[in-house]
Amino acid sequence: MTLEEAKVLAAKNVHNRPAWPGRLSGKIAVVTGGAQGFGFGLATAMVREGALVIIANRGEKAGLAAVEKLGDHSIFIQADVSDPASVEQLMIKAVEKCGGIDIFVSNAGILKAGALPSLSPEDFDAVTKTNYYGYYYCVKYVSEIMKAQYEADPNYMSDIIQVNSKSGLTGSKNNFAYSGAKFGGMGLTQSFALELIEWNIKVNSICPGNFYDGPLWSDPEKGLFVQYLKAGKVPGAKTVEDVKAAYLAKSPIHRGCTPEDVAKALFYVVDQTFETGQAIPVTGGQTMLN
Repeated sequence: MTLEEAKVLAAKNVHNRPAWPGRLSGKIAVVTGGAQGFGFGLATAMVREGALVIIANRGEKAGLAAVEKLGDHSIFIQADVSDPASVEQLMIKAVEKCGGIDIFVSNAGILKAGALPSLSPEDFDAVTKTNYYGYYYCVKYVSEIMKAQYEADPNYMSDIIQVNSKSGLTGSKNNFAYSGAKFGGMGLTQSFALELIEWNIKVNSICPGNFYDGPLWSDPEKGLFVQYLKAGKVPGAKTVEDVKAAYLAKSPIHRGCTPEDVAKALFYVVDQTFETGQAIPVTGGQTMLN
């Protein structure tokens, strides 16, 4: 199937959606990087609220394991968001298997911390390709599907939601590659929102605080606590626990962000029909908008 054929099929199926109970009943959602961390947490919450969820993940083993946990209201499609051809195929396969796309969650991302002298150009490029270019590729192709659905029904409204970061709202020492890509992502969100609202496509970003219990932070070999300790991001820290304690102290609420916290913001974005182009912080007060 080509992208043009997928658009035709999506238009035909705009009123043919699963109707399980929940506040997302009748919604087909795609979550990139949906096999772990915030992505899996969001997928779990959306399945619980009645959505049919497509887990898009680069790693097949992790993706299949995630779908096994989620059950019958989910499917796995292998995709690499840093590869535009792979992203195009993701949209085609999603429509082929499920009939359309109502909610697209651009969550996949990588992080490589380091100061200017130590972070290699190759690592900077890898972070930028996944976190910045990947978001662009996803919106480029999913918007074609959503436009076709709108043309079939002008009352149809869809959502593109980027999982950004508090590092997209304020700079992050020794973490410039990630923070720069996330700041750029906010520029994309605002620009996409202005362009795509003509087709009733809302585009918003959710900016979570730190998910300390997830693998991004807590992996004993590659997690951010380990990376930040090695990068000297926390002055005086000698252990991973020192780094963790320093970060917990940054939030007035004194805990990390959870997938459930982010899911509440996602449900708001979908429910709210009078908002687009926004950055919604979920940081426990660590980052406050001016």
